[in-house]
Amino acid sequence: MNTIWVTGSKGQLGTELHLQHKKLDNVLFHFTDIHELDLTNKQAVLDFTKKEKPQIIINCAGYTAVDKAEEEKELAFLLNKDIPVYLNEAATTVGATLIHISTDYVYNGNSEIPYQEDDPTDPQSVYGKSKLDGELEVLKNPKNLVIRTSWMYSAHGNNFVKTMLRLGKERKELNVVADQVGCPTSAADLADALLKISKQILEGKNNTGGIYQYSNEGQCSWYEFAKAIMEITGIKCTINPISTEQYPTPAKRPAYSVMSKEKISKVFGLYVPEWKVSLLKYFQTLISKMIFP
Repeated sequence: MNTIWVTGSKGQLGTELHLQHKKLDNVLFHFTDIHELDLTNKQAVLDFTKKEKPQIIINCAGYTAVDKAEEEKELAFLLNKDIPVYLNEAATTVGATLIHISTDYVYNGNSEIPYQEDDPTDPQSVYGKSKLDGELEVLKNPKNLVIRTSWMYSAHGNNFVKTMLRLGKERKELNVVADQVGCPTSAADLADALLKISKQILEGKNNTGGIYQYSNEGQCSWYEFAKAIMEITGIKCTINPISTEQYPTPAKRPAYSVMSKEKISKVFGLYVPEWKVSLLKYFQTLISKMIFP
């Protein structure tokens, strides 16, 4: 039986993979988080990999506190660079494919057209630099995949959508940055894409390693994203557009980080939903499960 190991299983993406993993038949999944396996322990990672012999490792683990990373540089690099080193070495030992999740923060945000996978990287924050270093380690094995994503949200963990819902109910108006443009990513959509990619790899239909990008289609500012959240949910909260200068943060954000999904769509035959469609589906799912935040 084929085996897939998912790290960071309690995070947004890991949780979605756990919810959807039965889409793949005859595949044994191992889901681990810090309490099951400490990925900063190189020997433990190697021992686990040799024992379970996964064909695919999907690494959803990492340091994601973008602003905090500016003062916790060593921890950010430990989780975002060193863990990929250990996972890559372990995967190579058993011949597994490592699928590593990365970020739009590897770009400097100065573009005006969607980023392609081979565009120059130039991270402007500790978080972005640590994620880029992790990518470089993973790509030392040409069969591995790096998948850059952006603005992820789900019903689990902390994210922009949940923050807007909470604040929208507490306040009459909110100020949201309008001059940073990117694209939201439904963790459910990305999880589905990862399972489809994994299926192709396991079936030997596709072994195309390298860098890929996945977010939902389209683009918006954080301001437009927040407005859409309020409109869909019917929350009566006025959203005011402000500039990045009016909302300073310790870590510099990309002013523009829209990424092209053409490569991942073409290579793996994936359909990538538009961001507003996925956002609406997200709320419909929450309502149907009666877990509206």
